[in-house]
Amino acid sequence: FDLAHDVRKKFVLALKKEFPDYGLQYSIGGQISFDVFPVGWDKTFCLKHLEGEGFDTIHFFGDKTFEGGNDYEIYHHPEITGHAVKNPQETQAILKDLFRI
Repeated sequence: FDLAHDVRKKFVLALKKEFPDYGLQYSIGGQISFDVFPVGWDKTFCLKHLEGEGFDTIHFFGDKTFEGGNDYEIYHHPEITGHAVKNPQETQAILKDLFRI
């Protein structure tokens, strides 16, 4: 129903319009959810805990990498190698390729 009628997308847009000055960010997550959180508390929040750990590459796999999706910010982050996937099988295929197995 949501895919056909964009219920969550419209609801998120209404929240943004109704509460523009609350310091909140809204995104579409999962199959039936939407997320509301303080600005800056998206999935990139975890990156500060990885600073100085010496990782050459950080990979992220997500299905909601479009603008407004809950994977968007981390997928497009300059320090991340992002992979847009539709299902676990796509993730597995990319991992097999990355690890050459």
